[in-house]
Amino acid sequence: MSDPLLRAEGLVAGYGRMDILHGVSLEVYRGELVSVIGPNGAGKSTAFKTIVGLLRPRQGRVLFDGHDITGLRPDLVLRRGLAYVPQGRIVFPQMTVLENLEMGAYIERDRRRVAEALERVYALFPVLAERRRQKAGTMSGGEQQMLAIGRALMTRPKLILLDEPSLGLAPKFVTLIFDKLVEMKEAGYTLTVVEQNAARALAVADRAYVLELGRNRFEGPGPTLLNDPEVKRLYLGG
Repeated sequence: MSDPLLRAEGLVAGYGRMDILHGVSLEVYRGELVSVIGPNGAGKSTAFKTIVGLLRPRQGRVLFDGHDITGLRPDLVLRRGLAYVPQGRIVFPQMTVLENLEMGAYIERDRRRVAEALERVYALFPVLAERRRQKAGTMSGGEQQMLAIGRALMTRPKLILLDEPSLGLAPKFVTLIFDKLVEMKEAGYTLTVVEQNAARALAVADRAYVLELGRNRFEGPGPTLLNDPEVKRLYLGG
């Protein structure tokens, strides 16, 4: 097997003097959809923030596409092809859909490449094309989440980290977002997803990690973990 696109090794990190991660390790290979699940406080979002440089690990390292990016600033991480969609549907509410998407391509100076990126995003999320002149703040929560994901795609990233993409959405949009994750994988994107909706996250994942109290608890193929009696008992309400 080829080397992983992303390898996080033994991450110890947290906030102030309090560690949330106690040696978390993750690997993602090109073309995979990898899910990260676990209870509240397990360290899932903290792991993503440490990988993209919002937090600096006290121990451990992050390797991306063959380079050590441990503690690199988030803007420099993005330039290397690692995109991050934080939880909370963060958009620029007073800007139009098109302006939001163009903001996602701020590191791209070639207008032709920006136009090509827009077409890719519009093909994946047709509603964004229909509403390109609409202010983002007037859209529904599900539409704003699609916009946040579309904005991350504007740089044609090698890997996209999505933190709780279905959080707080109406059921129809939850289904749509998971369908779009699968569609993105089939289109060639590499994805890693933190999700509270554990059953759905495992169902679409090639591989998955279960974190608990800042440590790796389980890992394996998504469908295998979905049917694991211990995982069901502890995390899926089974």
